Amino acid sequence: MQLKHILPLFIIASLWSCDSKTVAKSSDYNTYLNTAITAEDLQDDIDFWTLKIKNSSSPYAYFISRAQAKTKVFNSTGNINYLIDAENDLLKAKAIVKDSDAGLLRQIASNYISQHRFKEALVLLKQAEKNGEKLNSTKKMLFDVHLELGNYIYAEAYLNDIKNEASFDYLLRLSKLEDHKGNLDTAIEHMEEATAIAEASNLKNLKLWSYTNSADFYGHAGNINKSYTYYLKALALDPNNAYAKKGIAWIAYANDNNPDEALRILNHITTYYNAPDYDLFKAEIAEYKHNDSLKTKHLNHYLAAIDNKLYGEMYNKYNVLLFSEDLENPDRALELAKREIENRATPQSYDLLAWSYYKQGQVAKAEAIMDEFVVGKTFEPAVLYHIAEIYKASGNTDKILPLKTELLASLYELGPLMKQKINQL
Repeated sequence: MQLKHILPLFIIASLWSCDSKTVAKSSDYNTYLNTAITAEDLQDDIDFWTLKIKNSSSPYAYFISRAQAKTKVFNSTGNINYLIDAENDLLKAKAIVKDSDAGLLRQIASNYISQHRFKEALVLLKQAEKNGEKLNSTKKMLFDVHLELGNYIYAEAYLNDIKNEASFDYLLRLSKLEDHKGNLDTAIEHMEEATAIAEASNLKNLKLWSYTNSADFYGHAGNINKSYTYYLKALALDPNNAYAKKGIAWIAYANDNNPDEALRILNHITTYYNAPDYDLFKAEIAEYKHNDSLKTKHLNHYLAAIDNKLYGEMYNKYNVLLFSEDLENPDRALELAKREIENRATPQSYDLLAWSYYKQGQVAKAEAIMDEFVVGKTFEPAVLYHIAEIYKASGNTDKILPLKTELLASLYELGPLMKQKINQL
């Protein structure tokens, strides 16, 4: 949503004064809360390729196959060890053929994207582009990386290079670009076109990407029923899909005012899928329930998890917000925000930098950063809230009303803890 399309403040406020209609019904998804998968369940494929490597004098292709098997385990369980192990196998394959295989370079780049090592991924993709093999596949990934790095002109140029209105890959990326620009209605329109292609192809992975992306977009737009329907469609295809279950947990929490049900879903997910940010979600719900001991427990779990150096830069955003707010350590937050600017100088990264300075009491510096690098360049509600708080602190009250209106329209996305903060702007 762009600011020029917002409803008047009093209308938004009246809408949110009413109870939201309950959307998530446990009878729809309880069957999926009995499913689970472990790394051991997926180990056979890894063992098969390990034996092939052991018995081969030229194991190049087998290293790649084992890396793919390990990546599958990471995607299914969130276990970071498998992502790093997959990288090691891909690098072993690369040592054999140097930079001659563009497909291998793309696979390593994909691994680095998962690790948020975007600049390193870009280097590999430029090598693959020079190689020329399956150039469109490389250009698609170059769009992805440039979008992550905040190089929006380059991203759009690569997207134009692969323009094909009948291509799922093109339409998916076009929808993400439109979402970045704040054109959510257009993003949804292109996502629907991509979904139609995915369903016609009947390819499971394409349908899963379509359903989870559609669910996210409809959630951003406030169409919670459609969002929920798409998460259920994803689970019907993949009963272990942690992302879809997490989406339903957010609906239970943020729309249905049912934090206990949200925790029940999350506790199920984390029996088999472990990523540190799930503890942050649980901590937020604990705060909403005024359960300080439970919140502290999950924050401590999160801090213990990210102490694992294998996570590298993957959780910088979460860490900046955690250290600047709950842990009240703005100096540490500022250090991490500067690192994130080094990694990718996006408007979202500059928001983290400005917020860290604001939390240090450097309001003028925070406002200058927001005005130069953030305002009008991203429409994420969490960023708009930071802008509004900084404007309030600097006395720019005339700029707050349109932001407040937009934020009230985005309460579902922001979560119920934010309602009081927004009303106090």
